[in-house]
Amino acid sequence: MSENAVPRPDLVARSVDLARRNVADGGKPFACLVVDATTGEVLQESTNQVVQSGDKTAHAEIAAIRALAAAGRTDLHGCDVYVTAYPCPMCLGALYYAEPEKVVFAATREQEGEHYEDGGRYMALATFYGEYAAAPADRALPGVQGEHPHPTAPFEDYAARHQD
Repeated sequence: MSENAVPRPDLVARSVDLARRNVADGGKPFACLVVDATTGEVLQESTNQVVQSGDKTAHAEIAAIRALAAAGRTDLHGCDVYVTAYPCPMCLGALYYAEPEKVVFAATREQEGEHYEDGGRYMALATFYGEYAAAPADRALPGVQGEHPHPTAPFEDYAARHQD
């Protein structure tokens, strides 16, 4: 799908239908489709598998990226991603790394929040995105730097190994 192309309503509907089926099966209300942006072919359909697997990272977007990686695809260049709701920060970060052409979402965070809360000890849906803007010491989940005589050593090793 080009940058100005209109999202396909059938694929938005498919993400919603998959999410509803996941809820009916006892899962969470999220689904993801990865679609070839040129041909419109659906390359991967995934649902949130957190309840089913016990893996807190098994969100639909992560599951889709992992399934495609297992099939040999290393990124989402040339793909559009259709999701049930605007991605959480974890999934949004994964999508930034995977680099799809576009993310199409059915529900906004605000629409989702009217009916669903998936917070925990350190965040709520309404506050989760703001956590990332705060300094590590000011976040609900404290972050402190541990002492090490050469904390950049692994990065220096990597840079030396991957010089052009």
